[in-house]
Amino acid sequence: QDKEKLEICKLNDPPSAETVKDMIKYARNVIEEFRRAKHYKYILCLTLTPLVELLEICELSLDKMGAVFEDSNVYMLHMMYQAMGVCLYIQDWEGALCYGQKIIRPYSKHYPSYSLNVASMWLKLGRLYMTLNNRTAGVKALKRAIAIMEVAHGKDHPYISEIKKELEDH
Repeated sequence: QDKEKLEICKLNDPPSAETVKDMIKYARNVIEEFRRAKHYKYILCLTLTPLVELLEICELSLDKMGAVFEDSNVYMLHMMYQAMGVCLYIQDWEGALCYGQKIIRPYSKHYPSYSLNVASMWLKLGRLYMTLNNRTAGVKALKRAIAIMEVAHGKDHPYISEIKKELEDH
């Protein structure tokens, strides 16, 4: 799956091997920069401005990497996931949903069928849809999360009961 995980944009004039190598180096550096910035900004000064700066790091790096990498590329997915996390933290539900929608299909392709990573993303999407009053999409997403979790945890797991109750309450 390495080829799928490191997918390059399909362009008429594909990027050179050197360009791809440079972009991988950039991606690794920006991920490390984000980790340092996240640690510093979350720990030392939990205000909105530093969080917006974290989101800007994600968005700028996604724009730059998007010129070479497909959205399904693991480096793109990593930054989208980080951006989604920042959006959730600042309660930008629409922004978080947008990133989550971009993430779910590649996650479903990269991870095994009953991966809890995929279930977790469906759960987040379901809750975001519900928060944004899109009950139909929310129920569908939560049911997908439950289906995966029932295989991974077993049908009687308390967490599954909690999510089913959540569905009933909406």
